[in-house]
Amino acid sequence: MIGHDGWLPWDIPEDVEYFERMIVGAALIVGRRTYGTMTVVPADTFVVSRQPVLELRPGCRQVNSVEAGIAAGLATGKPVFVIGGAPIYEAAWPYCERFFLTRVEKDCAGDTPWPASISLDGWRLVSETSETYRDRMSCSDVLCRFIEYANDNPRQLP
Repeated sequence: MIGHDGWLPWDIPEDVEYFERMIVGAALIVGRRTYGTMTVVPADTFVVSRQPVLELRPGCRQVNSVEAGIAAGLATGKPVFVIGGAPIYEAAWPYCERFFLTRVEKDCAGDTPWPASISLDGWRLVSETSETYRDRMSCSDVLCRFIEYANDNPRQLP
């Protein structure tokens, strides 16, 4: 499960801190709904939407496809991170070179599962660390695994 009511199905501050450290200074590819949940949106955020006109914060740009967003992100010269939601992950998956996963080892209620069509077949494990943190939502300790995978043969952008 990766989402619940437009946000994460857990409340682990260290997970959010890890995410923020990973994406600082990067160009972001994000769907319209995920963009709408963000309180801080850095410059060079590319919002994928087919709506005719979106009102975006300064430094953000609307694109009509994940491929256009990735191309625009790469053109910035910054690292590019795809940060969701689920349909954006699914569309971007063939083009990704790296995948940073936080696996929260607990059953979570939610409304957004990880897309079933996305598989790690062909991906190589690069690193894995784990820590136990307190989930403020369930008031329980939870093992969090921070995993990096690499895809040595990503699809080239059209």
